[in-house]
Amino acid sequence: MTTTSPSEESAENAQGTASAASADRPGRPFGRALCAMVTPFTPAGALDLDGAQRLADHLVSGGCDGLVLNGTTGESPTTTDAEKAELVRAVREAAGDRAAIVAGVGTSDTRHTVELALAAEKAGADAVLVVTPYYSRPPQDAVEAHFRTVADSSGLPLVLYDIPARTGTRIEPGTLLRLAEHPRIVAVKDCSYDFLGVQKLLARTDLSFYAGCDEHNLALYAVGGAGYVSTVANLVPGRLRAVLDAFDAGDTSRAARAQQQATELIESTMASGLPGAVTVKGLLGALGLPAGPVRAPLRPAARETVDGLLAAYERLTSSAP
Repeated sequence: MTTTSPSEESAENAQGTASAASADRPGRPFGRALCAMVTPFTPAGALDLDGAQRLADHLVSGGCDGLVLNGTTGESPTTTDAEKAELVRAVREAAGDRAAIVAGVGTSDTRHTVELALAAEKAGADAVLVVTPYYSRPPQDAVEAHFRTVADSSGLPLVLYDIPARTGTRIEPGTLLRLAEHPRIVAVKDCSYDFLGVQKLLARTDLSFYAGCDEHNLALYAVGGAGYVSTVANLVPGRLRAVLDAFDAGDTSRAARAQQQATELIESTMASGLPGAVTVKGLLGALGLPAGPVRAPLRPAARETVDGLLAAYERLTSSAP
């Protein structure tokens, strides 16, 4: 089945100019349009490195400035340390210097997180994504110490991941203000749902904030955000990038329209009651793109769920951006 719609091709054609226009702007250390890439598996459930390389090439060709590997969308809880490093090496080879590679290394164990950061650096990552230690709910001084220890452990820049709904612990604004002083802590993937708080931090720090919730992609960008780290970009990289391209071109009405058009697919993918890895892999499989099954305890999307996602995808990609 086709892997790129006509509207996606139009976005690809416009990518070069928009990318060149934004590459030299400060505050976008990894570009604007980043995809939280799924980890393809074989039908038997093994790591599919060939599929990962093909998917990475598809996403970068379709408009992604960077790929975030080994995050929750990449099923990091069920991949081994060796698989994580192998994935980074394979995607680095496929992407070359066309895209930034950000490796998820966050765990609830500081020592283990440091080990993963060092392995990601050796495998060729450009940066690491570090989530707040989860489940144990450490106090803020411990959260700060965790991030500083990881930042001091390698030469790679850090993207902090603030997603309290999953971790149980927020990175409080005061903690972020202090962490912003560290030379290797450069960005935040924001899923805090505190839009006012993020704006205050944008005004007071040099941290680059990337929207981690697709419904916030344009809103955060419009108030000074760096861009997004998107799960839905696995499906429509060009259509999401077009939102930012239109805004940068000064056509805010077109940017708003493009964001609105993507809303149905965003909601179907991210608010269906299923994890994004499940919905994205279901639709990628229907589109003939590398994905494969999810690993337990996740279970594949039901046929009717995939049909609904496919219908939303077709409505989006058949509409004029």
